[in-house]
Amino acid sequence: MHAYDLILTLTGGLVGALICGYVTQRLKLSPIVGYLIAGVLIGPHTPGFVANQAIAEQLAEVGVILLMFGVGLQFHVEELLAVRRVAVPGAVVQSAAATALGVAIGAANGWSLASGLIFGVALSVASTVVLVRMLSDNGQLHTRTGHIAVGWLVVEDLFTVLVLVLMPALLGSGRSQAPVAALALALLKIGLLVAVAIWLGGRVIPWVLTHVARTQSRELFTLAVLATALGIAVASAKLFGVSMALGAFLAGLIVGRSDFSLRAAADALPMRDAFAVLFFVSVGMLMNPVGMLARPDLMAGTLAVVMIGKPAAAFVIVRLFRQPTRVSLAVAAALGQIGEFSFIVATLAFQLGVMTETARDAIVGAAILSITANPFLFRTIPAIERWLRAKRQPDADNPLETGGLVEGESRAVVVGYGPVGRAVTRLLGENEIRCTIVEMNIDTVRALAASGIDALHGDATHEDILRAAGLADAQSLIISSAGLTGVEEMLRLVKRINPRVQVLARASYLREAAALRAAGADEVFSGEGEVALAFTAAILQRLGATAEQVDRERARVHADLA
Repeated sequence: MHAYDLILTLTGGLVGALICGYVTQRLKLSPIVGYLIAGVLIGPHTPGFVANQAIAEQLAEVGVILLMFGVGLQFHVEELLAVRRVAVPGAVVQSAAATALGVAIGAANGWSLASGLIFGVALSVASTVVLVRMLSDNGQLHTRTGHIAVGWLVVEDLFTVLVLVLMPALLGSGRSQAPVAALALALLKIGLLVAVAIWLGGRVIPWVLTHVARTQSRELFTLAVLATALGIAVASAKLFGVSMALGAFLAGLIVGRSDFSLRAAADALPMRDAFAVLFFVSVGMLMNPVGMLARPDLMAGTLAVVMIGKPAAAFVIVRLFRQPTRVSLAVAAALGQIGEFSFIVATLAFQLGVMTETARDAIVGAAILSITANPFLFRTIPAIERWLRAKRQPDADNPLETGGLVEGESRAVVVGYGPVGRAVTRLLGENEIRCTIVEMNIDTVRALAASGIDALHGDATHEDILRAAGLADAQSLIISSAGLTGVEEMLRLVKRINPRVQVLARASYLREAAALRAAGADEVFSGEGEVALAFTAAILQRLGATAEQVDRERARVHADLA
């Protein structure tokens, strides 16, 4: 591999993804569609520039590891348990139905049973990236609908992780054992890996991240998280003979259970996003549009499973659990697409020789079309609900289908917990205002949590941290630390998340106040200004001025400083 080929492939992939992703984003589509189209355009099956496919696949391997690390990082057992009565049996039944339909398509095309099963598994799992974006854009991520859909995806993802681990053992060309023995050995290796990772990693990794976090170096923390993800992934393959994907997933679980989960997601996972883009581009490069169009029957059948069979099964299952029509329709629509895990399963199956190139092209084509159509499908929910209600007695709305805070509850987010932050937090608490602290010092965060105060470890300039702190529902944001890097960009981000929030900001110098107000701060207080006001009051009191005169002069000085 020449360095020039690497740079050319990397540049071509990222530039193509940028252009196509921008176009699809402007068209109100998922940028994943753009990334896949970019891969098709720079792939060997279309004219023009052709990237090095081998290099693209190697870069995509890193993307798979970081994607799996992200899945583990964001996996919360509590959220799954809260909706387990719907999400667990729903995901199992729907996956089984989609897999059965995949087997039927395989049988109609003369494929082996193994090929049909893997094809069905690839069609059964929806894209977490697309689903979360769809729910967030429609304001349903933190509702009953969002909880069920995300819990459903967690079960599907866990099942797919197991499939990815077992496929090489059961379907690999070099296997010499009987299927039962291969399965038993694979499960034994997985069990050993999980035990070692949870027992040893659960102690070592938080200890390492704690010491790195105390350096206050963002670069070192990012390196530590990436080294954890890649190191455990490689060790899983080398020492236990299982997939790197499982190792990365376990690494994410370990970090996600620590105090560093939010900061890891905010600081380290932008690197994941860059490599994930290359992963989608590499998948697009695999697709042969001519071959896909040559089998319209296969393409139509695949799309029917993804966009009709899966949503229909999901709707029936959710309704059977007595959920409202609105929730059932939303969950069904959100699951009517396939994405990253489908590609990973299809790619591995193709490498193992149990999936044809035509079947893989059908999966990629179905992903592009279903992801493209998903936003439009979601927007039809109100019309479908009205039509269904016209046919029968309307449902009583589920009281759980409401998100946000309890009515009348006040909430504030405080950035920094120095002397100013402590005073503000105490004042807010005394006035029964719920307060969440965002702080970079891990020891401070742990002490606050131990005393019952909501606190997050992370950088407040990141959107994920602000949202996790509850900014979207907050009435006030207090930036109690002066001299923060990137505070103006953070203020613009704050107003984008919650345009109505009142922002009180602290500045080091008076000259910074105008820029902070222009960026979105409602009030700006600086050390220089407060000292000037204090001096003014002290001098006037020394000269014998009345309280009214002191207040009047303070107001004049404050106006001059503003």
